[in-house]
Amino acid sequence: MRPALPLLLVNTPEVELWPAALCPARGNATARALAGADIVLRRKRDGRHLAALGPRGLRPLMPGLAREPGLEAALDAVAVFAARHPETAAPGTLPGEAVHAGNAAMGLPEDYAETSGLAFHEEPRVLRYAGRDRYRRPLWLRAPAARAWRALREAAWREGVMLEAISGYRSHAYQRGIFERKFARGLGLAEILRVNAAPGHSEHHGGCALDLGCPGEPPAEERFEHTPAYAWLQARAGAFGFRLSYPRGNPHGIVFEPWHWCWQPPGTPAHA
Repeated sequence: MRPALPLLLVNTPEVELWPAALCPARGNATARALAGADIVLRRKRDGRHLAALGPRGLRPLMPGLAREPGLEAALDAVAVFAARHPETAAPGTLPGEAVHAGNAAMGLPEDYAETSGLAFHEEPRVLRYAGRDRYRRPLWLRAPAARAWRALREAAWREGVMLEAISGYRSHAYQRGIFERKFARGLGLAEILRVNAAPGHSEHHGGCALDLGCPGEPPAEERFEHTPAYAWLQARAGAFGFRLSYPRGNPHGIVFEPWHWCWQPPGTPAHA
């Protein structure tokens, strides 16, 4: 029996590596490929499964795999799964030059970070599995944020409050996709920026932010403010290192988001 892989996401600029056991099968052929695989290569910009890697080698799940951008870097990163301390094997964050270039191309002002007060967040090279979100998708966070989230959720449950994660880590490419879809619907850049941080400037990229909800409530709506779950978070989340990122009247130009909470190491300035 092969040893189980650690439950982590290994990040490269264009491709993510996931444990195959956490990947949903899309069709019978994919299910058979995943059943014999250890690792799945996943395209970041659209979440498509590119290939499955197991004892029998690399099995393409899409045509044209050899021409896929970022494939070589992803295969080089496979060894991280076998490392005893993955965060040591792949420390730090990925460079963010590509997202800066993309932001300039869509017309983001050069002084956006300064005028909005929203720092740039590079993507961690390794993220830890933190359970599943409301939709049964794997939830990825930095290791200390994952531990804090589990402790927060358990404490809330003991006090009669059910918390659900709606989403956690998001890649730069995913955030860019949000903008592209809204542009396609006819929204302008300024209008989108009132609701969504520019790619690279969302706290979700750093692996420490969570959108939270509770059973019976729709996701990411202001009415969450009136739930017992929100009242509990206001009173208790700080003890676990979480803070509300976008209260009413915040200086970043972001609408009030009672669902968005971010874990920060002690001594870290807000939105750093």
